[in-house]
Amino acid sequence: MKGQPFQTEMNPFDEPLRVATLMADFKKPWFVAGGWAIDLYLGRVTRVHKDIEISILRSDQLALQKYLKTWELKKVIPKTGGRMELWVEREFLELPIHEIHGYRANDDPSHLEILLNESSGEHWKFRRNPAITRPVSQLGLRSGIGVPILSPEIVLLYKAKEPRLDDEVDFQNVFAALDDERRVWLRQAIEVCYPGHE
Repeated sequence: MKGQPFQTEMNPFDEPLRVATLMADFKKPWFVAGGWAIDLYLGRVTRVHKDIEISILRSDQLALQKYLKTWELKKVIPKTGGRMELWVEREFLELPIHEIHGYRANDDPSHLEILLNESSGEHWKFRRNPAITRPVSQLGLRSGIGVPILSPEIVLLYKAKEPRLDDEVDFQNVFAALDDERRVWLRQAIEVCYPGHE
């Protein structure tokens, strides 16, 4: 029998729970990312979310492509203003491509954004500066409701490049909730990647 669906009735986390149900039988690591990861970490919805993203390791992309074989999958071409092209079967995407969008009609979720993460052996590497690493074992964790999420300090590092209002809100909401180790790692990573960052 397929993975058991998550309970979603009258839940403020309906959207990530639907994604968790979709991904329940995917055998590789995956994590809700972005603002939803922050709210799942906090255990409360702090703002409106325009979309939902998941993160996987780049090395697992073809397993995901096979898993989502009934979806229309498109890769985002960098430095084109968001232009997308069909992601063809068994095409292994290399950097700088790191973003995929999936679509399926008449279902929920009907759209999914997928972000590819770099790794080498047992270490995740920050795409924008490979000197910044984290053990793959610390790449994600399970939220209080059981949904896998990208670790909040990694989410905030991605958001630190050119923070928008939503990114600032996410930072203000979660930074005080981070334990000392996550906070120190994030501060050091930002100092390396973005010297002088506010």
